[in-house]
Amino acid sequence: MTTVVSDIDGGGRARERHAVVVGGSLAGLLAARVLADHAERVTVVERDRPSDADRRRSGVPHARHIHVLLEGGQSALEAVLPGFTAELRAAGAPRVGVPEDLVQWDGGWCRRTAATTHLHTGTRSQLERLVRQRVLEHSAIDTVEATEVVGLLGDAGRVRGVLVRGRDEGPRTEPSPLEADLVVDASGRGTKASRWLTELGAEPPHEEIIDSGLAYATRVYRDTENRLGGSVRGYHVVANPRQTRGAVVMPIEDGTYLATLSGLRGDEPPTDGEDFEAYAKRLPHPLVHDWMRASEPLSPVSCFRRTANVRRRYDLPGRRPAGFLATGDALCTFNPVYGQGMTVAAQNALALRDTLTDPRRTPGTRTVQRALLASARLAWDISAGADRGMPGVWGNALGAPVSTRPAGWYLKRVQERAGTDPVVGRAFRAVSSLNGPVSALFAPEVVRRALFTAVRPGADRPPQERESGTA
Repeated sequence: MTTVVSDIDGGGRARERHAVVVGGSLAGLLAARVLADHAERVTVVERDRPSDADRRRSGVPHARHIHVLLEGGQSALEAVLPGFTAELRAAGAPRVGVPEDLVQWDGGWCRRTAATTHLHTGTRSQLERLVRQRVLEHSAIDTVEATEVVGLLGDAGRVRGVLVRGRDEGPRTEPSPLEADLVVDASGRGTKASRWLTELGAEPPHEEIIDSGLAYATRVYRDTENRLGGSVRGYHVVANPRQTRGAVVMPIEDGTYLATLSGLRGDEPPTDGEDFEAYAKRLPHPLVHDWMRASEPLSPVSCFRRTANVRRRYDLPGRRPAGFLATGDALCTFNPVYGQGMTVAAQNALALRDTLTDPRRTPGTRTVQRALLASARLAWDISAGADRGMPGVWGNALGAPVSTRPAGWYLKRVQERAGTDPVVGRAFRAVSSLNGPVSALFAPEVVRRALFTAVRPGADRPPQERESGTA
């Protein structure tokens, strides 16, 4: 706002400029921090009471499950909140090197060569708590908790605020207006923005949907035999169209482990404890099942099934009001099994910051929204692209242009070699961690190996030791 054009800053009026952010999870908090450098006041409207309890917020039903912060997200968070990654590590968030620290099956056992990327695997609750502390230190940012947004103020030409109602109030209670120059929807995958815009006489965004039908279930374990934590930090069984069950075991900050099993529609992992562990028997190798049976379960099994990829195309032509933006899952939702959501939320915030401060252009609402969507494109290409190939997938965005088929053929060859060829693997992991451009996969040496070398065989059993070399 400050030097931002009129459709974001309300026309350069002299009065105090106010931005409202709908939703106080990671995407909303980071957007609020960016906007605090451009507005005199930022209000985060949060339907829960995150200050009451760190874990299992009702508005974040998948917070019980594994969350990883990819390297691209770490870089973005560090840019928006300098020093944050050091705070995260000081708080005990585990840092897992890939491929060095993981025993991973991806159609075969991957080599455990030197790590070229790292994951933070602490709980989502821990990450959000630390981000919230940093963001709310800013004097311009305030929060309104236990309050939900039920609509927008304004008209089809311009949003001028939101209508709010306390969650303790009955549905018949008249909502209260909260005026603002800019409204940012960070309310997550359950966003009501399409309805709100329609009520103003505006057009909702077209939604692109790709749904593989994947479901996953998670349980907390104590590694009583200490099989993990030394040379091996976690396990990862990658699903594919021929082998559609997956598994991930990762450490969290209190020294316990989250174990997640996944399967497609009609083959969902069960929520009964014994059946959950029996389900792991049908993975390509008994490694995860054996670890579960040797470990102590500390929680019930939690399941999550809303895993469709959904991209809301605010960038396409349509009658939409100025002064309204969407970010995070409210803009682009990914199948959580790929671990991209928190990273993209941070990258959205970085795109918002960079667009608002770019001296080369006037950042109107549509310009900013396009930048936010562009920052999520790589993650969408990876997540939606992988899910397109799964059996039983449905949606309205399944078709791939004929022109992209050669690239798809080439990328398949890259992926087939990534687990056993360190050169190809380094490039592949840079892209999949959202920390490098797709062009890294087309570097001359990567192309040579992808096109002209055979797939190197992996180990015939789970590699329990790291390799000393990288070739």
